[in-house]
Amino acid sequence: MSEKEIKASVTPVDEDGNKEGFSIDNKHFVETKKQLDSIGCGMCLAKWTQVTMHLQLGHTHSCHHPATHKIPLRELERNPSALHNTRFKKMKRKEMLNGARPKECDYCWNVEDNSDRFSDRVFKSQESWSKPHFDEIVKLDWRENFNPRYVEVAFSNACNFKCSYCAPAFSSKWQEEIERHGAYPTTDEFNSFKYNEFEDKMPIPHREYNPYVDAFWKWWPDLYQDLHTFRITGGEPLLSKDTWGVFDYILNHPNPNKKLNLAINSNLGGPKNLIDKFITNIKRLEDEERVNEFIVFTSAESWGNHAEYIRHGLDFNYFWDNCNRILDASNRTILTFMSTYNALSVPRYDKLIKGIYELKEQYGNSDRYWNSAVFLDSSYLRYPTHQTVQVLPTEWDKKILEQSQLMDFMGVPLFDHRYVGYSDIEIQKVKRIYDWKTSDWDGKEQQVKEHRYNFGKFFKEHDKRRGTDFRKTFPELEGFYNDCQRIKL
Repeated sequence: MSEKEIKASVTPVDEDGNKEGFSIDNKHFVETKKQLDSIGCGMCLAKWTQVTMHLQLGHTHSCHHPATHKIPLRELERNPSALHNTRFKKMKRKEMLNGARPKECDYCWNVEDNSDRFSDRVFKSQESWSKPHFDEIVKLDWRENFNPRYVEVAFSNACNFKCSYCAPAFSSKWQEEIERHGAYPTTDEFNSFKYNEFEDKMPIPHREYNPYVDAFWKWWPDLYQDLHTFRITGGEPLLSKDTWGVFDYILNHPNPNKKLNLAINSNLGGPKNLIDKFITNIKRLEDEERVNEFIVFTSAESWGNHAEYIRHGLDFNYFWDNCNRILDASNRTILTFMSTYNALSVPRYDKLIKGIYELKEQYGNSDRYWNSAVFLDSSYLRYPTHQTVQVLPTEWDKKILEQSQLMDFMGVPLFDHRYVGYSDIEIQKVKRIYDWKTSDWDGKEQQVKEHRYNFGKFFKEHDKRRGTDFRKTFPELEGFYNDCQRIKL
């Protein structure tokens, strides 16, 4: 593909050739793709520079598109960096350096082969934690270890919530429930241990010795030297002693690059003493200039008791107070709401949109990115299929569209950082949910019928096990819920 063809493929663009909603000139993506393709059509720097490690499972992968794979303990014994540099991953790097396309990366190949758009291998390789290392990486032997620059880690599945769409691998509360009651009576046996055992994804109990966590701490002093971005996820990270170990280490050992970006995923629903401790650490990290940027990623899919039903264990008012406490305590910290938009989000998502907009207005200042203290990242739920927006009748489509229009009304002029409001990217993500909800495909009717059947089965059992009341909580969906109960397969 020529440079002219590549530029033309990325639409819409503004008069300077910039992709609508983004501030980076497309020429940078053109240059990065050319650079990657000079090595091979499957080359992607993220295979070296990025890693997500699920230590409670002993699994790893470089980016979120390929499936995770098991980390062999025998490799860790001689090389703790095998949490990232597994032989399996090195063989994929070898393929890339030899001009091949690893099959596990087919998400990007599907994008490149079926459209003229850039795939994520280009976007990830363009990132500031990837692009500067191109020359170093292409000169490496495929057998060599490489310290990733963007690291995401889950130390355990310890969690105080049982979110309706979550799983035992990521929530000890879910694990306890399935151990006691078994899988849910859906056609796919939702959260059955059979799947986890088959995929070798049974979590190591957080109170037991974990060889993968042990290997992490052996590798950590060396890994820390090269870090650009470090993100802790879970479970609920504030319940893990290893999270506090990371904070202590960073406070006592300034990062040599002096530009460490630190992030943590937290449901902000833990005990008050842990929230207090967390806020104290945030202030120290910023006051002592131990980090370049600190981002708290939290989650909410709706408002009030709707949010509490979706995220079982949540006290919404306590959660919202903690969001305000963090923003009050720091004028630099960014708070991002990761919203897994699902069928139960639709009735009240507009209230969440308005609530987050008020936080933007209250806490926005020039010390923060785009003047904003708060961002809303709306991603549509794809699994479990019984809880996606696809199960809802078509009369709910308009509600999703109205929510995107509400965000449009509260948006900021493109590229104008003087105003506080929703960015184009935040708005487009909700519009994308509407597009997906209204899309069509072969066999949709029969699939949706099964998903609705499972919707009825799951939430009936949910109420029985947890003492909740779907009809009382979601009166807007009562008729739909009753219809799901009557479906026969």
